[in-house]
Amino acid sequence: MGNITGFIEFERIEEGYKPVAERLKNYKEFVVGLDDAQAKLQAARCMDCGTPFCNNGCPVNNIIPDFNDLVYRADWKNASQVLHSTNNFPEFTGRICPAPCEAACTLNVNDAAVGIKSIEHAIIDRAWSEGWVPPLVAKCKTGKTVAVVGSGPAGMAAAQQLARAGHDVTLFEKNDRVGGLLRYGIPDFKMEKSHIDRRVKQMQLEGVTIRTGVLIGEMPTSGAASKVTNWAKETISAAQLQADFDAVLLAGGAEQSRDLPVPGRDLDGIYFAMEFLPQQNKVNAGDKFKGQLRATDKHVIVIGGGDTGSDCVGTSKRHGAASVTQFEVMPQPPIEENRPMTWPYWPLKLRTSSSHEEGCAREFAISTKEFIGEKGKVAGLKTVRVEWKDGKMIEVAGSEQVIKAELVLLAMGFVSPVASVLEAFGIDKDTRGNAKASTDFIGGYATNVAKVFAAGDVRRGQSLVVWAIREGRQAARAVDVFLMGCSDLPR
Repeated sequence: MGNITGFIEFERIEEGYKPVAERLKNYKEFVVGLDDAQAKLQAARCMDCGTPFCNNGCPVNNIIPDFNDLVYRADWKNASQVLHSTNNFPEFTGRICPAPCEAACTLNVNDAAVGIKSIEHAIIDRAWSEGWVPPLVAKCKTGKTVAVVGSGPAGMAAAQQLARAGHDVTLFEKNDRVGGLLRYGIPDFKMEKSHIDRRVKQMQLEGVTIRTGVLIGEMPTSGAASKVTNWAKETISAAQLQADFDAVLLAGGAEQSRDLPVPGRDLDGIYFAMEFLPQQNKVNAGDKFKGQLRATDKHVIVIGGGDTGSDCVGTSKRHGAASVTQFEVMPQPPIEENRPMTWPYWPLKLRTSSSHEEGCAREFAISTKEFIGEKGKVAGLKTVRVEWKDGKMIEVAGSEQVIKAELVLLAMGFVSPVASVLEAFGIDKDTRGNAKASTDFIGGYATNVAKVFAAGDVRRGQSLVVWAIREGRQAARAVDVFLMGCSDLPR
């Protein structure tokens, strides 16, 4: 390492935020990244620790000590090459990844971890500004055709890798734009969609054919997914896709939102997060439609304490909500994790997002028993406090109360992919309703259906963007081996 005592000499430097009052006026990104000097000091904190647990803590196995050292030496171009060797889209992960690599950082045992995510963010932004991210066009074509279904991070990564291997790749997306949940689930203030558009142009120059507005399989007629998806204008059957392509990779998302079937659920004013969030993203993109769901001047309750709930909080604040309260059924986590018990794994601790800091009441260990309505519209929630004993939720006697609510957003996660897509292909499912496909090196990501593969959330269930990128890259190699008998693509 360039400075073997840097972790002793320098403190962790956090990326900055624009003031709350300023950022609530728009949907632009507000993170202030590290400048060159700050990035060098942050990179100097990376230890010569011998066993870099950060590499395994990162799902794509980023070669973190190497690019940290290159940043310290101001060799930004080579740092970009090292970063891209394991991650197709570091501008995505550098913005929205929760950074499990930092949890695994050796320095995190008893000090503040190296700011790996902020360094990654600095590298990729520098690389784009300097023109160091050219399209990588295959030198020769294989004559093989591959269909990738789903254009989220798993599908994008797989399509790009397969095109670089020389295959003719067509990326299918049922919505009107590429990106999946990156496009319509992540608010623009966390990641502006120009980053996706820039990668799409690169992929097209590399030979990827992109077809939006095309649904593969059948449209679901019931369930949560039927309410929240921007359905396509064209449908192609699974049989037709299998006939037209040498291999098919299913890389869609886990779009079945978890519902809350309590009395009053059918009242107006209760929506899934994925009914609410995509509309604002579409408006930001210039689309116009009537009846947008808005939180303006309303008392908003967000049910679900994860990232999707936090995104609902930030969007509601930008709408000008009268108040925003976020519910979490689990007890409040400790402010500091028990590092000796958890390191190098992802710790349980209280996490406060930028959206929370913008103004949000947080309620823990609370459960909704009933939605209360007036004239067909939600007006409040009947709640009860809960305790957890031996893994079971127990209601606290005498703790029931009614909380005012004019808009309720359900952000309790996603349970499985859209079943109709898997059923159209005849894909076997696991016990959670995901596509059943092993990740074994031999025959990896193959389903029970000949020449049909599955990767990303459709296979592993709801997960992180960085896991989707990993699965897309690994599945691309598996498809390449299937088509060619061997592969030069990294696993």
